[in-house]
Amino acid sequence: MVSRKRGLGRGLSALIPDESEGYLFEEEVKNEKVVELDINLIVSNKDQPRKEFEKESLEELRDSIKKYGIIQPIVVRKIDDKYEIIAGERRWRAAKEANLSKVPCIVKEVDDMEAIKIALIENIQRQDLNPIEEANAFKTLMDNFRLTQEEVADAVGKSRSYIANSIRLLNLDKEILDYVSQGKITAGHGKALLGVKNKKDRMNIVKSIVDKNLNVRDTEKLVSKVKTRKSEEKIIKKDPFVEEVEEKLMRILGTKVNLISSKKGGKIEIEFYSDEDLQRIIEVITDEQ
Repeated sequence: MVSRKRGLGRGLSALIPDESEGYLFEEEVKNEKVVELDINLIVSNKDQPRKEFEKESLEELRDSIKKYGIIQPIVVRKIDDKYEIIAGERRWRAAKEANLSKVPCIVKEVDDMEAIKIALIENIQRQDLNPIEEANAFKTLMDNFRLTQEEVADAVGKSRSYIANSIRLLNLDKEILDYVSQGKITAGHGKALLGVKNKKDRMNIVKSIVDKNLNVRDTEKLVSKVKTRKSEEKIIKKDPFVEEVEEKLMRILGTKVNLISSKKGGKIEIEFYSDEDLQRIIEVITDEQ
C-alpha cells in the first residue's frame, strides 16, 4: 500500500508539475549531495507556514540531536551570502539549542514560489501545523498556485468541506485565532464561533469555553442561545415607525411583511405561501398603483 505521505506529495506535484516533484521523498533525498554549513549562515524562511514551535517538543529534539546528531539534512537555498531554509526549520532551531556549529544541508536552486511550495508540502505531509497554520497553508496554495478548494482537497487527502471550513477559520478575530493556534480552544470551537456576528459576544463565549472547559457541543448550544437572544432583542428594539409601516402594509397586502432598514436605505420582505397567493399580492400591489 502507498503511504499517505507519499500519496500526498504526488497529489500536489500532479497539480503543480515541475522539477520539484519528489524532493521530500526520503529515498530521493538520500541521493542528494549533503554539505556541512555553518549554522550562523542559515536563516529562517519568512514564508515558513509553521509559526508555532512547541517548546517541549523542541527540547526533546534538541536532546536527540545532542545524542545522535541530525539524521535528516536541512533543505536550504542560497540567498546572497546566506542560506534560507526551505524544509527543516524545526531541526535547525533544535540544532541551535544544542549549540551545533555546523549542520548537514542539501542546497537547492529554487525560486521564491518553489521554496514556498516545498515548505508547505513538507509541513502538511508531516501534520506539524496547528489548525490556523494549516488554514493559512491551504489559502496560500489556492492564492499562489490558483487552485480551487476541490484541487487542494484532492492534493492533501481531505474533503472539500474540510478545506472550506479550515479556511473559514481565518475570518475569526486575531485573539481567537491565537487561542486556536495555542491549543486553548479547538478548530471545532472556532467553527462554532463563526456563527456569532458580534465580537463582544464571541469573546465572552471564548472566555466561557476556557473557564468552564466547554466541549464543542456545549459551545454550539451556547452560540445558539446567544443568537436567539440577539434575535429577540432585535425584535423588541424595532422602531415604532417601522412597526407602524409594517402593520399598514400587512393590512393592505393581507400577509406578513418585514421592513428592514439600514443607513443606506433598506428592503421590504413580503411573504407568500403559494403561487396563487403570490398572484393575489401582485394584483393588490398593481391595483394600489
